Amino acid sequence: MDFLWHKVSEKEKDEIKKQAKSIMDSFSSKLSKIDKKMKEPLIERKECERKEGKPKLDMNREIMFANAPDKNKDFIISEKKSW
Repeated sequence: MDFLWHKVSEKEKDEIKKQAKSIMDSFSSKLSKIDKKMKEPLIERKECERKEGKPKLDMNREIMFANAPDKNKDFIISEKKSW
């Protein structure tokens, strides 16, 4: 099967639908074999929520700019939709 973008024919659409159905049927049959009485493990902690605080800003501008291929003095230059 060609994985590059191309116009999909009706035959290919039907083949994709059959493959997807096969995968879903296989997955659902395996799920049905799992014991339904099984429960998730209970995790108990002293504190359930984290405390609010100031975020730690550890931003190293030099490292970030060193990794950027296109840049000027103050900005990283990026492209839209170039992929």
